[in-house]
Amino acid sequence: MQIQLSQKERMILEDEKHQEGICIKKYQNYAQQAQDSQLKQLCNKLAGEEQHHYTIIDEMLQGKQPNLSHGQQPMAQDGQIQQSSYQGAMNNVGDEVLCSDLLASEKYVSGTYDTGIFEAANTVVREALQHIQKDEQQHGQELFNYMNSHGLYNVK
Repeated sequence: MQIQLSQKERMILEDEKHQEGICIKKYQNYAQQAQDSQLKQLCNKLAGEEQHHYTIIDEMLQGKQPNLSHGQQPMAQDGQIQQSSYQGAMNNVGDEVLCSDLLASEKYVSGTYDTGIFEAANTVVREALQHIQKDEQQHGQELFNYMNSHGLYNVK
């Protein structure tokens, strides 16, 4: 099924595609920089999910019905990261900075999707953006869980 985009929707999707491209590069780069193997794994997983978002948006920009399904498996049950395999995150300022930046990025990107959802008239576009935003919020939860379980984000 071919979808028709308004000029506004096209602009929204172009902006989101750009943001997804940045997220992909950031996660890939940070996976290489991370000291903790668990953080490397999380970054690589989330880079793949961001690539899926990029593809969804690209499909809509081409007028195609997007494929929202993806076979990503959660990192651990209930989005929890196992702390037992971790060594020394509390002493690794570099990983803490990476995680803080990634969490801030997810917060920002989720907010941009919120605006797009309210401004999209096309039901297919709106539902795809809602789907992606839910994923982005899940990414934020996974990052928070990692940080919290490794002493990098304490909730008082």
